[in-house]
Amino acid sequence: MSELLYGEVEEELRAGLRGVLADRAGWQHVLAWTERDETHDAGLWRVLGRELGCAGLPVPEELGGSGAGWRETAVVAEELGRAVAPVPFLGGAVLGVAALLASDDRDLLASVAAGEAVATLAVPYGSPERPARDGKVTGVADALAADVLLLPQEDGLYAYDAPDVTRTPLTTLDRTRPLADLDFGGARGRRIGGTQAVGRALTVGAAILASEQLGVAEQCLETTVAYVRTRYQFARPIGSYQAVKHRLADLWVAVAQARAVARHAADCVASGGPDTPVAVAIAQSHCSEVVVHAAEQCVQLHGGIGFTWEHPAHLYLKRAKSLSAAFGGAHRHRAALGGLVDLAP
Repeated sequence: MSELLYGEVEEELRAGLRGVLADRAGWQHVLAWTERDETHDAGLWRVLGRELGCAGLPVPEELGGSGAGWRETAVVAEELGRAVAPVPFLGGAVLGVAALLASDDRDLLASVAAGEAVATLAVPYGSPERPARDGKVTGVADALAADVLLLPQEDGLYAYDAPDVTRTPLTTLDRTRPLADLDFGGARGRRIGGTQAVGRALTVGAAILASEQLGVAEQCLETTVAYVRTRYQFARPIGSYQAVKHRLADLWVAVAQARAVARHAADCVASGGPDTPVAVAIAQSHCSEVVVHAAEQCVQLHGGIGFTWEHPAHLYLKRAKSLSAAFGGAHRHRAALGGLVDLAP
């Protein structure tokens, strides 16, 4: 049976990470960062990846990692979602590491786990199962921050030095998770694993993505509850009005459900249980919609200030919309779930 509660180690990791993010990635810092022409917050990633060991949490110690697991990785994803942190965690420390764990290149894995390099899986952020065509891949997350690009091909997984690949930045809704089109024409790669590495990475990525969605949704809920307690209209806090209470109560239930399915998915990929495909499909089907709903409620219940650039609500909404489209969106995972449980189309 899956263990949904957070363990002591996970809570200690969360506390330490939350302190670092509060100091180095408060929403004012993130908002200011979006005005700069940078691919990611390199200083923050250096602290998270190298000093805190977040780059290689699921990598065994003998292979150069922290020796933790995907449950702990999911906790990090929650906190980075809360902060909307502009770091290459999903593409590098999740997708890239998951692919490398199933590959043969131990030296590259050790370098990535130590935070010395970023290896990103070169798949489209919105449709990761769409193959590359003519050596081109569109809309790859964290590709601009990568030192190595891992390209799935028909006969296996290949590693390319990122400077040898043409990377074209895209203008996207969420500046904190930049995407890029890749052109591998003329670049020479080396085969480091079979096709099974890609499938494993996409399954793990979808599971951890649900935890990031959970983190964004929790932050939206908590921010909104705090606001309606202190915002007065007609000499009463707006949170005392029944209509507002109902909306937030419904959102609390949805977020609590999201926490349950996201934790179950993270536990399944950590243990490698037979329920993993179903757990991941359920988590993404639910969390992809909850995170957008939570962000929309955050904007709306903040009233006029929620629509301004000076408030962080728009950062949460942009990340929520980006997350909802990742890995095919909720509709793709519902379709996959139907097949997994033998439901007719």
